[in-house]
Amino acid sequence: MPVLRILHLVGSAHNDFYCDLSRLYAQDCLAGTVDRSRYDFQIAYITPDRHWRFPPSLSPEDIADTKPIPLSDAIQFITAQNIDLVLPQMFCIPGMTEYRALFDLLQIPYIGNTPDIMAITAHKARTKAIVEAAGVKVPHGELLRQGDVPTITPPAIIKPVSSDNSLGVTLVKEASDYDAALKKAFEYADEVIVEAFIELGREVRCGIIVKDGELVDLPLEEYLLDSHEKPIRNHADKLKQTDDGNLGFAAKDNKKSWIVDPNDPITRKVQQVAKKCHQALGCRHYSLFDFRIDPQGEPWFLEAGLYCSFAPKSVISSMAKAVGIPINELLMMAINETLGSNKKALQN
Repeated sequence: MPVLRILHLVGSAHNDFYCDLSRLYAQDCLAGTVDRSRYDFQIAYITPDRHWRFPPSLSPEDIADTKPIPLSDAIQFITAQNIDLVLPQMFCIPGMTEYRALFDLLQIPYIGNTPDIMAITAHKARTKAIVEAAGVKVPHGELLRQGDVPTITPPAIIKPVSSDNSLGVTLVKEASDYDAALKKAFEYADEVIVEAFIELGREVRCGIIVKDGELVDLPLEEYLLDSHEKPIRNHADKLKQTDDGNLGFAAKDNKKSWIVDPNDPITRKVQQVAKKCHQALGCRHYSLFDFRIDPQGEPWFLEAGLYCSFAPKSVISSMAKAVGIPINELLMMAINETLGSNKKALQN
């Protein structure tokens, strides 16, 4: 099998936080998928000023030593490299939409979902509307803009419509707390969702991967919550700041999260709903969804997270490992789907 030239698309055109987040996951991927017999990795690193760099590694020193160039020069460089496919590692909205669309324009295939689907799922209210139309249960909610007044009686969840990693999310228990919660949420987006709080039974994530065109269920990941002390997940459960000021992964020690026993009755029920979500949204290659399980055992859709860095610490990677799919096999499955679907698209 010939060596594949894979371009890791890293960084952020939005802000330093997303730039650091992207670099964190991409570094983990590069370290975890080293296989010189299969891959020849290259790195494109974008900064919030929208300049490009092509460093030999993602170390701060190599990034600093690499000359920044504008988009026009970056396109010339990329098209001369004979890239086989791109692995997007950008989590900001421009990275998930505009930069993926650029590679559609350049006719270079990439792993993961298309810009239009990423744009829809980056907007939580639109995502909820689509999966609800497919018969999936979603919490009752309303979309607010500055100056709007919530009509949902607390308890309720306030969340920015387009932020990730629980940024700006608040559980409001009294109507008097709405103003402060809305102010916090509007710091992250121009629109805010207010939705009815689903009493805690459990909270899980479900991943789907595609193999040979068929949807494959992955085991669920469950999160440690408590109806009194910790009824929702927050930003600190997902990311942490290290002593040197950089981003780091929150502890993955099977105490805050764990893989659910496949024989648990909730597994099959959630997997069936996740497949509905995947198909309703038009996903490809893989998908990932969060669900709240109420005390009666019914799953409620919370949101979609349609990205995977193929880093060992990525959620889909952890789920796949639990059923005996190592990271390099998982990546190769996605590569085969990407190149296979690209050939079909070119033939049509």
